[in-house]
Amino acid sequence: MTTLEGRNRTALLVIDVQKGVIDGAYRRDEVVGRIRSLVDRARAEGVPVVWIQHSDDVIAYGSEEWQYVPELLRDDAEPLVPKHYADAFEETTLESVLAGAGVGRIVVTGSQTDECIRSTIHGGLTRGYDVTLVGDAHTTEDLSEWGAPTPDLVVAHTNLYWGNHRAPGRTAEVVAAADVAFA
Repeated sequence: MTTLEGRNRTALLVIDVQKGVIDGAYRRDEVVGRIRSLVDRARAEGVPVVWIQHSDDVIAYGSEEWQYVPELLRDDAEPLVPKHYADAFEETTLESVLAGAGVGRIVVTGSQTDECIRSTIHGGLTRGYDVTLVGDAHTTEDLSEWGAPTPDLVVAHTNLYWGNHRAPGRTAEVVAAADVAFA
């Protein structure tokens, strides 16, 4: 499947589920609950959980808004990848973290659907990863005031088009949290 030789493992990515990013997002509590359940399952199955944390001019590194939501606690042994761009691979240690763990497939959850989630799923696929988007474990805020579709439509559209992506030797899929298979 993946085009990354010798990298047969799967990792769960938890992207930007930070106070200043997800608070007020569409179906926030449901999405956070599903991510927490996936984190618990991944840990129980020995699947790497990689935490990705955004900072920029709006969300300052180390600030209260930069912190992960209290419902999600990172184990100190789990990698934390700070980022400054929407694509979690761009100028970060994500690729080296995944390579070191033998990962060729990523399962993606988190926030913001229309920025960091979309950029990272595309970034992963173009870099040779199989990419599973958890269709009910990503969300975004309402940006319709600035011409964007409402959050429910952003999530639905992302799930629709990602389910139809493909690339040579790689897979792209959308599954519900309850149907995620890490093996």
